[in-house]
Amino acid sequence: MGLSQQPADPARPGWPARLHVVTGKGGTGKTSVAAALALGLAAGGHRTLLVEVEGRAGIAQLFGTDPLPYAERHLTDAADGGEVRALAVDAEEALLEYLDMFYKLGAAGRALRKLGAIDFATTIAPGLRDVLLTGKVKEATTRTEGQRRAYDAVVLDAPPTGRIGRFLNVTAETARLAKVGPIKTQSEGVAALLRSPMTAVHVVTLLEEMPVQETVDAVAELAQLGFPTGRVIVNAARAPLPTGAPVGPEELRRGLLAAGLPADQATVAGLHDEARDQAARRELEDSLRADLVELGLPITELPLLPDGVDRAGLDTLAAALLAAD
Repeated sequence: MGLSQQPADPARPGWPARLHVVTGKGGTGKTSVAAALALGLAAGGHRTLLVEVEGRAGIAQLFGTDPLPYAERHLTDAADGGEVRALAVDAEEALLEYLDMFYKLGAAGRALRKLGAIDFATTIAPGLRDVLLTGKVKEATTRTEGQRRAYDAVVLDAPPTGRIGRFLNVTAETARLAKVGPIKTQSEGVAALLRSPMTAVHVVTLLEEMPVQETVDAVAELAQLGFPTGRVIVNAARAPLPTGAPVGPEELRRGLLAAGLPADQATVAGLHDEARDQAARRELEDSLRADLVELGLPITELPLLPDGVDRAGLDTLAAALLAAD
């Protein structure tokens, strides 16, 4: 089946892609969202692969495991018989694998590592690192075992929005510069996958000014580069505040007295200030939501987790993501 003919999964109409690239401004919780999405997509007997490429061991910290090796390992079980595997892609190991796959340089490649040649290569050609990382992701996404694909979905915890365009586009640039040979073929294959319906780039944000602005900028850059954008995911969204006219100090005092609570001047003034701050927050969040709606993309809001992101919290986020239409 060609890259442009990837069918939607009827059980997951809101998430039809096979490769889900998750990006977002630093601090928005993109790793947690990526992990939750992998859990959700694995539910019901599916197998997903959760991949990290930045060397931060964020997935291991999230699940309380040892740092991930350059190998696809069982990470956790998902609901109804599903499985999530995880992989930390290392550029050096990916290069050794690449040399062995295309040039049969297994032992020679390991000797190059001892000589420091691999570090030298990735230093003088920084884009080579991203080519290797995305190449490994493409291989896992398209791999088949027997008559079925190895993974029902691959979720990539990708670099942040400030770097996502360059990270995804480096293979297209490499394919353009390379004239012939395996590097050109490999780069063209990765570039085609990343621009096909098999891929969706999701942008994680918070209802705060800087993350929303980076989201707007990232969506524009992705569209300009031709990458298929999936969803805007608003993380840690608080419950909507009540609407209506502001309550004045005297109304607050009467309400406190009616409830049998202290209604001294300091208490009333403190509650009035809090109500004013909450109203200002609601106005700002409504404005930021409007900015996101203007992007014309599906928007999914995830709840703020009062107890932090533990396994129960990830399951809560997974359920919210899969409920998206």
